[in-house]
Amino acid sequence: MKILLDACLSPDWVFLFREHSIQAIHWSSIGSCIAKDVEIFRYAGENGYVLFTHDLDFGALLAQSGSCRPSVIQARAQDISPDSIGESICNIIRQFEAELLNGALITLLPDRTKVRILPI
Repeated sequence: MKILLDACLSPDWVFLFREHSIQAIHWSSIGSCIAKDVEIFRYAGENGYVLFTHDLDFGALLAQSGSCRPSVIQARAQDISPDSIGESICNIIRQFEAELLNGALITLLPDRTKVRILPI
């Protein structure tokens, strides 16, 4: 599984994912920092990435597209740093690997995790 980190997240996530043997790339290393969400969304879907974000717009793009790709992980927390929620995100990726490979929207909330199978 390959993770594409949205521009709104710290590039430090790449290092945390590597420590957990998860392939990841930050959007800033492949695209413009002023790219629209739809461009990032399209790139992730066309290139087999799971999109990791803090931005709710990607859930809306999934709903509008009616697509099963890309899978999206949304972190909905005050502190979205790798030090704060990194272990939780890595556990979610491992726990829901099959769902992410087949198409899912996973939302990490402070008190629970929500999984929606695509399309939505």
